Amino acid sequence: MPDEPRVVVTADGPYEVHGVPLVRTAQVETEYGEPVDWAPDDPLPSRGVPRLCRCGRSSTKPFCDDSHEIDGFDGTEVADRGRYDDRAATFPAHGFTLHDDLPLCTDAGYCGDRFEHVWDMLDRTTDPQVAARVRAMVRRCPSGRIVTRDPDGTADELAYPPSVAVVADGPLWVRGGVPVVAADGEPYEVRPRQTLCRCGHSENKPFCDGSHKVVGFTDA
Repeated sequence: MPDEPRVVVTADGPYEVHGVPLVRTAQVETEYGEPVDWAPDDPLPSRGVPRLCRCGRSSTKPFCDDSHEIDGFDGTEVADRGRYDDRAATFPAHGFTLHDDLPLCTDAGYCGDRFEHVWDMLDRTTDPQVAARVRAMVRRCPSGRIVTRDPDGTADELAYPPSVAVVADGPLWVRGGVPVVAADGEPYEVRPRQTLCRCGHSENKPFCDGSHKVVGFTDA
């Protein structure tokens, strides 16, 4: 039988990716550095069960070279094990609601531009064009920090196939409802979009908190 799709966090070690393809992608930005889209997926060849670095020190990124054993990486998981809906704040808009779970923020920047952010636009969502723009911006958020939902509770999500995307100079983007399993064997809540730290500095491990930008993490 095929390997059950999942990403397994190992204790103070790498991620193990089971049963889903690996790809590379990158943020597409305007001349002002504003992210507006994602680059097409580029398949990343791998064999067996890929082991992906999460200490940020591997010389073979995104793959693990066991640098975590040499440098004594502390990969202790501290992220909340609860449900998104129990944490997220809710903001009303016209015809939908915006849900926001701040600790999941990876600082990707799809929630705004140099003029305004989605929260500033909510009171103008009676305009169909503004509403559509808010929804489109929210859908591109890789971490799933922000989600829009229709009145019946249906989340507005892009139909990503199950996969793990290595974001250039950024986190691992787990898409399509692939479960993330903690080192103790317990799964985190399954969500359509999640981002996992691979710089080693997140304070919300195993999830990304944008620390890669602060420390200047690169794939080199």
